Amino acid sequence: MVQLFNDGGWAMWPIAFLLVFGVAIALERLYTLSQAAIDATGFFQQLEEAMRTGGAKQAAQLCSETRGPVASVIHAGLLRLHRGVDNVEKAIENAGAVQMAFLERGMVWLSTVANLAPMVGFLGTVSGMIGAFQAIKVAGDVEPSLVAGGISEALITTAAGLVVGIITQFCYNFFASRIDKIIADMQEHTAGFIDILIELELKADQ
Repeated sequence: MVQLFNDGGWAMWPIAFLLVFGVAIALERLYTLSQAAIDATGFFQQLEEAMRTGGAKQAAQLCSETRGPVASVIHAGLLRLHRGVDNVEKAIENAGAVQMAFLERGMVWLSTVANLAPMVGFLGTVSGMIGAFQAIKVAGDVEPSLVAGGISEALITTAAGLVVGIITQFCYNFFASRIDKIIADMQEHTAGFIDILIELELKADQ
């Protein structure tokens, strides 16, 4: 591996940096999204029971003890419950926007690495081929030993760039699907929470 890295020439250094950077972002996203993912359906059932038996105070306590954006967004709404359902909806929308930004943080960098690594690899390919043709020009003859180094550099950098790009793109797609699932849960259960509030409000007015 060390010999291949050295044979790849200068382009292997930025590709190696992109790999380390991409892995670091991927590990951070993996930890964050693992913490954000909960059994949203089970949580909502507990929330509904808390709202109907213990009221907003017990529901708020449940939310504060539950990790993840679903609980955080609903908790933000509960804190505005005394101002009416309209203010609860606005609080949920604002908190939801903040949580979505938190979930998607760093994804743009994964996308950048996935696109940039193959491009750097191809740039190393061009550089290697230029070196090979320069060697032919200086020698005035085509000998395998003269062009082998340049062609080897070209192939190694291409392969390295593609490998880094494929790994990072897989991570990006995996995390994007997890984020979409969390956001869908958040939207579904916050809508259900508003329905519960309206239902309880109507019962109180009767």
